[in-house]
Amino acid sequence: MRQIVLDTETTGLDWRNGDRVIEIGCVELLNRNLTGRHYHVYINPERGIDAEAIAVHGITEEFLVDKPKFRDIVVDFMDFVRDSELVIHNASFDVGFLDHELSLLGHPKLGALCTGVIDTLKMAKEQNPGKKASLDALCDRFEIDNAARTLHGALLDAELLAEVYLAMTRGQESLMMLLDDEPAMGGLDASGSPIERPPLRVLRPTADELAEHDKVLQDISKANKGACMWIPPAPAEEVPAA
Repeated sequence: MRQIVLDTETTGLDWRNGDRVIEIGCVELLNRNLTGRHYHVYINPERGIDAEAIAVHGITEEFLVDKPKFRDIVVDFMDFVRDSELVIHNASFDVGFLDHELSLLGHPKLGALCTGVIDTLKMAKEQNPGKKASLDALCDRFEIDNAARTLHGALLDAELLAEVYLAMTRGQESLMMLLDDEPAMGGLDASGSPIERPPLRVLRPTADELAEHDKVLQDISKANKGACMWIPPAPAEEVPAA
């Protein structure tokens, strides 16, 4: 299975107000293994950047002046994510921005390009209700080194999120490994000969143990104010004929 862990940085918080994507970072997972392939690009948004956003990611208008427009990179981006499952932290934010960018150019949205989206923020909240679910908090929880994350950055955040996602779903990895294991040759040794197994040792209860067991069943029946299902009912008394 091919998955793309994705993150974006933007000029502000809401594409409906005209905010645009200024950075995309993606890393590739294939069958839950990092392949080393990644996609990373800075984008000239052709508009200003909110001061609050710059304080988060540190990307300025001056830095983006000579960077490509979204229309210049859209084909490469679509080719990289096509037919993959996306893994995104707070997916509605990034998907909303990218769908808007794609729609402006008349391209299909991510739902048509990709096989699905996993929201790790939602997953984290479901796994640990009431606990912090930010990327930094999850890195701390799973002991993932995020010391280099002094500012948000799409590629760095995607790399960290890939490690977090693998840690969050480690049980799935174990299940996949079990499913991939070849079935053992039951009853045969390496040469194909039947394996002689020692007879099972059967331990039967003593009379004292049986009596103690019956006493426990009687106590259960009294506590529940009714007959215990493990105790056979007493035979009904015969009514003498008139």
